[in-house]
Amino acid sequence: MDYIATINDQLRDMQEGFVSILPNLAIALVVLFITWIIAKFAVKIADKLIGTTSMRASLQKLVETVVKLAIWLIGLLVAAAIAIPGFTPAGAIAGLGIGAVAIGFAFQDIFENFLAGVLIMLREKMRIGDVIEVEGITGRVENITLRETHIRQLSNELTIIPNSIIFKNPVKILTDEQRSRTEIICGVSYDTDLEQAEGVIRKAAESVEGIDMDKGVEVYAIEFGASSVDFKVRFWSGSKPRDGWEARSKAIKAIKRALDDAGIEIPFPYVTHTFKETLSVNTGGERS
Repeated sequence: MDYIATINDQLRDMQEGFVSILPNLAIALVVLFITWIIAKFAVKIADKLIGTTSMRASLQKLVETVVKLAIWLIGLLVAAAIAIPGFTPAGAIAGLGIGAVAIGFAFQDIFENFLAGVLIMLREKMRIGDVIEVEGITGRVENITLRETHIRQLSNELTIIPNSIIFKNPVKILTDEQRSRTEIICGVSYDTDLEQAEGVIRKAAESVEGIDMDKGVEVYAIEFGASSVDFKVRFWSGSKPRDGWEARSKAIKAIKRALDDAGIEIPFPYVTHTFKETLSVNTGGERS
C-alpha cells in the first residue's frame, strides 16, 4: 500500500537524518562536559579571589552563581549551535523575544524570587548567621540562595522562605548590634517607700551577671496599677535571644529575692471592699 511505503520512506529519512547528526551530537556532549569542567574550576578560582577580600558570604554566593550561569549559558549556546543545524545565538535571542511575555507570565513567581534574592544579597544588612524575625518567624539565617532563604528557627526547625516575602515585608534583625535592651515590669505595694524600692531594684539588677554595666541599669516608676505602683527596669545584654532570656531570668530572680529581703511586698491583684454601714457578723450564734 502507498501509505505504508510513505511511512517507511519517512522512517528511513528520519533514521538517515539522525545518523547524520550523531557526530554533531557527540561533539555537543563533549562541549557540555568541557563546560561543566570550566564552570567547576571557574567557581574555585572565584572563591580564591573572593577569599582575599572581606566580601560577605551572601555576595560570595551571588558571584559564584553568576559566574556559573554565565559559563553554562555560553556552553549551552555553543552546544546547541553544533547539535542543531541552522541554529544561531541571534535566532535564539529573537525567539526568546517573541515568547518573552508568555514565559514571563508562566514564571512570574520564579523571576520575582530570583530578583528579590539578588537584591537581598546586595544588601549590607542581613547576613548569613544573623538572627532575624519576619512574618512571625524567628531564627538564624543559614543560607541565602537566589530563590529562597533558609532560616533555622529557635526551636530547631528549618524554615524555607521565598525571597520575595522577605523583600516585601519588614525584617527585624535581632543581631544587627552586639547588645539589645530588655525591659521588666515590677510592681510594689502602695504603702512602700518608692525611693527605697527603686534603690533595692536597681542594686539587685546591677548584681546580675550578663548585664552590660557600661550602659547601666535604668529604673523608672511608670504607673499606678490596680494593686501596685509599677516600676520599669531596663538593661542591656547580648543581642542573641538566649542572652536576653538568661539576663531577664536572672534579673527577675535577683529582684524578687532583694525585695523579699527588704520586706517590700510584690502584691498580687486584690480588691478592698469598703462598706458605709456597719455589718453584723454571725459567729457561732453570737452577733457582733
